[in-house]
Amino acid sequence: MSFDDNVVFIKQLAQRLPQKYVLYVLYHANTEAAATDLAAFGIKTRPFRDGIKFVMNDVSILMSAKLIICDNYYAFLGGLVKLPFVKIVQIWHADGAIKKFGWEDPTTKRRSSSDKHRFQKVYDHFDEYIVASKAMGQVFVNSYHEPFDKVQLLGYPRSDQYLSLDWQQKARERIYRSAPELKNHRVILYAPTYREHQDFKLPKGLGSALAADPNALVVVKLHPVLRDKEVPMRRIGNPKIKFYHELETSDLLAVADTLVTDYSSVAFDYSLLPNAKSIIFFMFDLDHYQKDPGIQDDFLDWLPVEPVYKVEQLRNEILASTSVSFDKFNARWNTYNDGQATDRVIARYVKFLGSN
Repeated sequence: MSFDDNVVFIKQLAQRLPQKYVLYVLYHANTEAAATDLAAFGIKTRPFRDGIKFVMNDVSILMSAKLIICDNYYAFLGGLVKLPFVKIVQIWHADGAIKKFGWEDPTTKRRSSSDKHRFQKVYDHFDEYIVASKAMGQVFVNSYHEPFDKVQLLGYPRSDQYLSLDWQQKARERIYRSAPELKNHRVILYAPTYREHQDFKLPKGLGSALAADPNALVVVKLHPVLRDKEVPMRRIGNPKIKFYHELETSDLLAVADTLVTDYSSVAFDYSLLPNAKSIIFFMFDLDHYQKDPGIQDDFLDWLPVEPVYKVEQLRNEILASTSVSFDKFNARWNTYNDGQATDRVIARYVKFLGSN
């Protein structure tokens, strides 16, 4: 577990496992809060990071497992001796893909032959890829050079919450409890993607552009490792621009009238929510980003709106506040995200375990 948005799925899986099985969750340090929640629920959890300690303490758990579910690329899988009775499943951490990864990432071409061999060894270890659409299945075919018959069109369990009226209401309550000032305002959420290798600098004038609507409040939500980039906007001292580090992005989506993002998969989550009125793709560094890590070649064909590239264009879009239809976008990327994905995924793998 390197992302914390499958907690409900993990709990339900634990409850429905055949009695002879035990569920272990090996988690990255950044998901410690989620792991604590799972541990309180009675699920066995262990922190892990690549290194000799992992080899000594955790490989034995993996080698004894019948089912291994991953939410990301994990390099250690390439060195795992895969036994015939083991199934390894990729559940991923995003409903769709704007940016490229795997073999589609332009930087992969510059890697050594040994690196490329190692990458493919990891990809080949996955028996199945859970996806929410044929479009995402094809992304894995292209990105991991895997056959489409490994793709399971089940929907992502993590998407179920966005289609749950109960979750939507509780998410709004959590936000308004901590940030009551957001109530009865147009909320503009700025949530760009994480830049791992790039010198990310917010463009000059971004804060004033985001806050162009006098009747709106702006919430800036950067990835934790990019929070130092907030400094220029904080210096503006505009009371309409808010920073809530303690609030979850997923919860903030439930109160956002307008999402401003770029290449982030958060767009695929937001489009499922009933409060999703408008979205703006602010791709000010597109030329650079297309080189590292790359953008899906056909992204202009299926984004629900045309992206903008300049701060002034962003300002104009904020003021226009044009309503957006997500129907075609969701039909392409959220085809099997219907609120029942958790049940389908669990049923498939409980059946697999029951037959072993």
